[in-house]
Amino acid sequence: MINSYQDLEVWKKAMGLVTEIYKNTQTFPKEERYGLTNQLRRASVSVPANIAEGWGRGTTKGYMQFLRIARGSLLEVETLMTISHNLGPGYVNAQDLQEQISQKIIEISKMINALINSLKHP
Repeated sequence: MINSYQDLEVWKKAMGLVTEIYKNTQTFPKEERYGLTNQLRRASVSVPANIAEGWGRGTTKGYMQFLRIARGSLLEVETLMTISHNLGPGYVNAQDLQEQISQKIIEISKMINALINSLKHP
């Protein structure tokens, strides 16, 4: 039974992604602290935060809007991770790590899309 946004699997997985992003950006160069590191962290936090905020809106229309914002933030994380990977050593230089995070992003994106579709067609 779902009593709260915290019961949603998509929210739980998005929270896991935030943890992954925070851990992985700890090794970014210090000069990126207020640049790419900050932007990646903020975008990742935005995903579960918008899922939660949408839940709290109390209307299907409002919820769907915040789910779309969460999906946009997720795509921002994906883009920033690709940029980080392309920058090479000191950023996201392990192919396995890049693929692991990319797989999580794909999974969360599919879950958000499914949730939006379920709200469109209850």
